[in-house]
Amino acid sequence: MLNLAVFASDISVLALTFPQFDPIALQIGPLAVRWYGLAYMAGLLLGWVYVRRLVSAEPLWMPARPPMSADRVDDMIIWVTLGVVFGGRLGYVLFYNPAFYAANPAEIIAFWHGGMSFHGGLLGTLLALYLFSRRYRIPILSTLDVASAAAPIGLFFGRIANFVNGELWGRVSDVPWAMVFPGAGDLPRHPSQLYEAALEGLVLFLVLRYLTHSRFMLRRPGFVAGSFALGYGLARIFVEFFRQYDVGVGLMIGPFTPGMIYSVPLVIAGGLLMWQANRRPARA
Repeated sequence: MLNLAVFASDISVLALTFPQFDPIALQIGPLAVRWYGLAYMAGLLLGWVYVRRLVSAEPLWMPARPPMSADRVDDMIIWVTLGVVFGGRLGYVLFYNPAFYAANPAEIIAFWHGGMSFHGGLLGTLLALYLFSRRYRIPILSTLDVASAAAPIGLFFGRIANFVNGELWGRVSDVPWAMVFPGAGDLPRHPSQLYEAALEGLVLFLVLRYLTHSRFMLRRPGFVAGSFALGYGLARIFVEFFRQYDVGVGLMIGPFTPGMIYSVPLVIAGGLLMWQANRRPARA
């Protein structure tokens, strides 16, 4: 009979050691700048630069004109930042751990403790972009397209921040690159944060870049946004097979984790957006 204790001990010996990171990147007196905050800042700033370049590249939109000027993107990033931060936090509070935050309401505003939901951030960003488009009379689908094209940049840095914080680790595994995460017991686990950074960040960015610059899909409003929703949903569902979920946290239906359940509507909505964009004539 297999001795599970010996097996677990053998695996832990072969596992990689998680590189302990100081969560504070820079300390100036009482002011502490955390890696988590820097990751969000990097994602938003680089996304802002990328969207400015997209709307400045007129050949990507021809024979139509870009839906907004590069200067208008400066306004858009403010709306997006508010949607990401407040939507992401409220989404985590409501979707994943409402009982804890109901008992500890002061923790709701403790962003530095971690706890951001992509699905909540997405809903917050959608609302912000809708209000932004109404405010400046910009076509909503084209606004969603340029924002979606840049979104994987923020996802990449966000997942790297999860890894640095040693949170959202994967399930127990004996793969050669498994790691023992502090606070996750003695068994090695998948570094699922890096899987998500690769799929939701790098791979998805390259796919959308191909659609915008090689297939010129910005000329079909909604196609790039739909591709992002579909691509993210599929990537997240796949990684959930390797990511450890918290029992009792979030909605569970049988073997399906909260991340899977919340991603299914994205896959459906993304497919519908792509289908409708293909049915409409290109922007003229």
